[in-house]
Formats: sequence, structure tokens, C-alpha cells
Amino acid sequence: MTKTSSEGTTRRGATVTSVKIVVAGSFGVGKTTMVGAVSDIKPLTTDAMMTLASTNVDDIARIPLKATTTVAMDFGRVELEDDLLLYLFGTPGQERFWFMWDSLVRGAIGAVVVVDTRRLADSFTSIDFFDNRGIPYVVVVNKFDGILHHPVESVRRAMALDPAIPVVCCDARVRGEVKSVLLTLLEYAISQSEEAHVEPTAV
Repeated sequence: MTKTSSEGTTRRGATVTSVKIVVAGSFGVGKTTMVGAVSDIKPLTTDAMMTLASTNVDDIARIPLKATTTVAMDFGRVELEDDLLLYLFGTPGQERFWFMWDSLVRGAIGAVVVVDTRRLADSFTSIDFFDNRGIPYVVVVNKFDGILHHPVESVRRAMALDPAIPVVCCDARVRGEVKSVLLTLLEYAISQSEEAHVEPTAV
């Protein structure tokens, strides 16, 4: 008989733990691509065609080939182990949709912040969002066209990130590389949780 628990359902007698992860970042950095590349199921997307009506709202000067945009969220699911399910929620990137972020991050153990080094300044708002809420995150430099244009340590310095925050590179189209990013986030989120629960040393 199948049992349930606060962590999830059981499969063949083994408890399945499910966790929520947010994939965030500015407009056009590759969030939808990343969720779609790693998801075990057909991802739920809310892409809409870019129209002339958004020309004065969405800046596509640096990404002129972008034809669609996420207007609510992306959703995917990936099984890392037999007993671990990750639910991925991709945020919309445009400023006019940022009001949704607080709802999307509720209950998440951490976030993947995707950055495009051609538009690095656009990522500062995402970084500030998670810093201000104390949500663990890793920074992922998306290798557009499979090329890493700037070393990750240069990105770390440019963004003035805390040395403890992982900064990794990844081709958002490659499933194996995205899975590696998710594992990095899980390890970091666990380490942050353990540090937060360390009992203070008696003086």
C-alpha cells in the first residue's frame, strides 16, 4: 500500500522527497531553455509572441532574435535520484512581471540565477531580490552558442558576490550541464541550512 508523508509520496516502499527550485534572471537570459532542457516531462510554458505593442516596454536591443517571452512562469520536473524530485519554476524576466516573483519563490529551497555576460547589469535586480529575502542561490553564466565569453571569477568580481556563493557556467541547452547546476544548488542550500542551525558556542 502506498503511503504519503510530508516530504512526498512513496514509490515501491521508498520515500520520495520533492523540493521546489526557482530559475530566475533577467529578460532573455535562457530560463525557459534551461527548464525545457532538463525537465523529464514536457514543460509547461507561458510564452507569448513579442508584438509591436511591447516595443516601448521590453528592451530587445541586445537580443534582436528573441520572438517570444514568458508572461507568467515556466514549470518542469526532474528526477535526480529514485527518491528525489525537483520541481522547477521559471520566473518571467521583464520588469512589468516582477510582482509575480514573491509568489513563485514561496516554499523554494533556493534559486538558480541565470546571467548573460553581455548584459550583466540586468542581473543585479535578481541578485538583490534573493539577497534581501535570504534565499540561497547560485549564479549561472549561460554559455550562449556554447561559448564562455568571460571567466566565472571575472563575473564574480564584476557582480561583487559573496565568496561563498557558487558561480558556475552552463550551456542552458544541455541537459547534463543543467543537472550539474541543480546539484550545485542543492549542496549549497543544504550547507546554508546546516550553518543556520548550528548552535552558538557557549562563552
